[in-house]
Amino acid sequence: MNAFCKMTRQAFLFATAIVAVGGALAQAPGAPPPLPANASPPPMPANALPPPMPAGAVPPAATTGAPPPLDYSAEPDEPQVTIIRRDEQTVEEVRVGGVLRYVRVTPRHGRPYYLVPTGNGQSFNRMDSLGGGLSVPMWELFSW
Repeated sequence: MNAFCKMTRQAFLFATAIVAVGGALAQAPGAPPPLPANASPPPMPANALPPPMPAGAVPPAATTGAPPPLDYSAEPDEPQVTIIRRDEQTVEEVRVGGVLRYVRVTPRHGRPYYLVPTGNGQSFNRMDSLGGGLSVPMWELFSW
C-alpha cells in the first residue's frame, strides 16, 4: 500500500470517529421526570406581591398588560412653509415651531440651493442639498 492511500484511509477513519462521537454527544436529553400529582408551587416571599389597591382605583397599564392610552392632543409641530414668488426666483421659507430651519431658493434658470441659518441666526450657510454632507463622485466614464 502506498503512503497516499494510507493517509487517506487514516483521515477517513478519523473523520468517521469524530462524526460518531459528536452524534453521541449531541443527542437531546430525555424528558424531565413527571411531577407528583400533589406537588404545590414553592412559597413566594411576602414582599413579592404588590400592595392591595384601594376600592375603585384603576390598575396601571403595566399590571393589566394593556398599552397606555394614546394622547392625540399633543401633535408634533408640522413645518410651516411660506412661498414667495419673484420674477427671477422662488423662495420657500420653512419654519418648525416658529423657528426658521432653512430657505430653499429656486432660480428661474438654474439649480435650487438652500440657505441654512447658522447658530446665531444672523447669517446663512449656502448648501446645494440638505443631505448629510457626503458628496459621492459621479464621473461619467463611458458615453455612447
